Order: sequence, then C-alpha cells, then structure tokens
Amino acid sequence: MPSASRPKPDPACLAERARGAYLGLAVGDALGATVEFLTPREIQHQFARQGGVHRDIVGAGWLRLKPGQVTDDTHMSLALGEAILACAGRVDALACARAFDAWMRAKPIDIGNTVRRNLVRFRRSGIPEAPPSPHDAGNGAIMRALPVALARLGAPAEEVAAAFCAQAHVTHHNALSDAGGICLTLMLQEALLHGTWKTLKHHARALAQAHAEYAWEDGRRVDNPSGYVAHTLPAVFQAFFAHDSFAAALIDVVNRGGDADTTGAILGALAGAWYGEGGIPAHWRAALDPDVARRCATQAEALLRLAPISAPAGPETARETW
Repeated sequence: MPSASRPKPDPACLAERARGAYLGLAVGDALGATVEFLTPREIQHQFARQGGVHRDIVGAGWLRLKPGQVTDDTHMSLALGEAILACAGRVDALACARAFDAWMRAKPIDIGNTVRRNLVRFRRSGIPEAPPSPHDAGNGAIMRALPVALARLGAPAEEVAAAFCAQAHVTHHNALSDAGGICLTLMLQEALLHGTWKTLKHHARALAQAHAEYAWEDGRRVDNPSGYVAHTLPAVFQAFFAHDSFAAALIDVVNRGGDADTTGAILGALAGAWYGEGGIPAHWRAALDPDVARRCATQAEALLRLAPISAPAGPETARETW
C-alpha cells in the first residue's frame, strides 16, 4: 500500500490529481451503475464468463444505460460545480438549490427520493435549506463532495465543513450525513495536496470514533451496501485502503453490489485524487461519454483556480469539526 508522504505538488501535478478525482468519480459511477441493486452473488452469476467479476464499462443495469453513461452522482456534482463557479468559488445554498432544481426539471435518468422530496419543498417555499430530518441520512449529499473539496482546497477545516453543509442541506439535512460528508471532503483535500496513507486512514478512523455508525474494519467487507450513508462510507474505506491501485479498489467496491454507482463514484473520486488521472486505466477513461469526460476535466481545473490552496487543516482539527 502507498505510505510515503509527498511534498506539496506543483500546479501541474495538482491539476492532474484534480482531473483524476473528477474523472474517477465519473468512471466509478459508470462502472457501478451496471450492477446497482444487485447482490454480490447475482453479480458473480451475471458475469460468470468474466470470471464472476464485473470490470468493464458496458452500461445496461436497471437504468438501461449506454456504455459510458453516468447517473445522478456525476450530474449533480457537475451542477453543483457550475453553481460554485458562478459564485466565484463560494458555496451559496440558494445558488446550489437553483442548480439542483434546474437539473431535476431537465428530467434526469435517475434521482434519489430524498433529493426529489427536498427539491420539491424548495420549489414551494423558496427556502434552500431543508429542515433537519432523521430520514435524510442517505448518501446523496456526500456523493457530491468533490466540487466543494476542490473549490475550498486549502481553506480552514471549519470553512470547508460549512461549505459542505451549505450544499448538503439543500437535500440532506442530517447530522450523520454531515459528519460523513465533512470527513470525505477533508480526505479528498488531503489526497489532492500532500496527504499520506496514514493521515487519510486517521480521518476515517476518527470519524468512526466520533460516530459509531461509521465503524469499519480492515479485511471485513461490507457487502450490498445500501444508500444509507453509514453503509456507503465503510464500504468505500474498506475497498480504498485494501488495495494499491485505482482499478483494484474500484472493482472491489462495485462488485459488492448494492448502491454501486454511488460507492463507485465516491471511491473513484477519492482514489482519483490519490493516484491522479494517470492512475485511472486508459480504457475506462476512453469509455466515458466524451461530453461528460470533457466537462469533468474542465470543471476540475476551473474550480481549482478558485481555491485558496494552502496547507489543509490536520486530522485533529478535522476531527473536532465532526
């Protein structure tokens, strides 16, 4: 496993990892969507001719996607990124709500129930922040953490946390979801800048210490993870820390089934930030819808240009934020 610390990257290196994170999100989404809602046993049966392992971007799945097509994970992230760019790097709740609402009005191929419910509420009330709810502990807010991580890269942890929550609370206003999303956003930033394997794992462990629902163990798989945020992140963490390549980690997590497009998207963003664009297999990048790939790469660099980019807060500061 990678363990060496890395110096603060030069701008070209940082841009390569930013593109890797965004393209990784889309690749993970596209790969995972094929097996979304299947169990590991069903995946093994369906892909018996490939050794029982799903490893190619082929589309299909319950949404009947074209090869390289992505779902709400990528499209909502891009909508959020456009809202942040329009606000010159600020994460403004009203701008985010309007961007998400415009995306929903375009009749996306897939949309989560919690997202739909709270966007309908926004249309009626004009208030961008949903009321706190125990029913909002889904993974629909954390799947779009990457644009926040890029735009606020290097900002103090408390500011990063507030920025994540500003967009999250439009659709998911829940303390457990907030904690997981803040942790993930800080981990993305750590991977993009100068993190170490040990520091990334410290973030994940500290989250579990602060919120027992996120407890996870090396080598003990969370199979068939649901859309519950505390099922999603342990599965992602297990797969990410168990492997030493983007491909191995992503194949691991999507073949666990369940909400595989979202676990794939989140792991793809984190692994892409760590391994960089070059660490993503070329045939996966080539399989993406060209317009989606272009938008991801372009937006990653645009958001990065607005970021403060200084040394990010350490894990202890981040832990206090949760």
